[in-house]
Amino acid sequence: MVTEDVLAWLLDSDPALRRQVERDLAGEPPEVWEATRALVATEGFGARLLALQDPDGRWAGGAYFPAGFEFGAAETEGQPWTATTWSLNSLREWGLDAAALRERRTAELLAEHCRWEYDDLPYWGGEVDCCINAWTVGNGLWLGADVTGVVDWFVEHRLPDGGWNRAWVEGSRRSSFHSTLNSLTGLLAHDAATGGTDATHAARRAGEEYLLRRGLFRRLSTGEPVAPWVDRFAYPFRWYCSVLNAAEHFRRAALLDGTPPDPRMAAAIERVRAARQPDGTWLQARRHPGRVWFEVDVPAGEPLITGSSGSLSHSTASTGAFCALGMWPHQARP
Repeated sequence: MVTEDVLAWLLDSDPALRRQVERDLAGEPPEVWEATRALVATEGFGARLLALQDPDGRWAGGAYFPAGFEFGAAETEGQPWTATTWSLNSLREWGLDAAALRERRTAELLAEHCRWEYDDLPYWGGEVDCCINAWTVGNGLWLGADVTGVVDWFVEHRLPDGGWNRAWVEGSRRSSFHSTLNSLTGLLAHDAATGGTDATHAARRAGEEYLLRRGLFRRLSTGEPVAPWVDRFAYPFRWYCSVLNAAEHFRRAALLDGTPPDPRMAAAIERVRAARQPDGTWLQARRHPGRVWFEVDVPAGEPLITGSSGSLSHSTASTGAFCALGMWPHQARP
């Protein structure tokens, strides 16, 4: 499926991407991609972001938003992506060994110094937004923090239709694609790290069923795509859902659970296939607006074959797509 030219291009990249390509596409033995993964702490994007950590363990002086951010500015400038949660998300996604942050006592420092902008709640206790809580679970498990209470929160706050919605605090009783997918990533991280419980397994299955009943992108009422973002493939993912992001969750879940791909994903996988360019790559859809420490992808619409720039755009638009398609062979389609 991956041509030699495209594979060579993917391998000529930042260690954060190269270790994924070596592991998932090139079929290299563990000693190869683990050696590359070790470089994330000392080279490229991982090293740059590590160097920006504050002495008190935070990034940009805030939990979800940088210190001093004027919330009204998000309407014109976009949401900033520089604070602690977003920085931890990136480092974890890039494959940084948690030991690099444990040596800095990051979990302990955040417990002492970091509070959520919402109600000044303690960092590892989570807050009321299911997406934020999902990342807190993933990052907490990674760094060795106790996030048991946040995991229990997901079991208690699942909506009657099976998923989650960050607008539950405003009275919503209908799940959303974005919130449900992000919540599932947190529960999957918990189940992978701990084996999970009957309650977390049931909550995850219900949330996955919410997406599968909708084919990962359709309205249950009409069968039409829920919004234009369903096949807008952009990296970094941030909090946005797409059929590619959803397929990546189900790829990871299938590997953990030892289950085959669900045939209800077929139409979503075809949307991933349809976006592939003649040269074998996928295009970057957009850069989500908002302040960043540094860019890690090409601008929207640009071809992704960019030489040795180290762009992580391939991670979502090419590597992620290859992995999603790899779990869905042609003969498995209904």
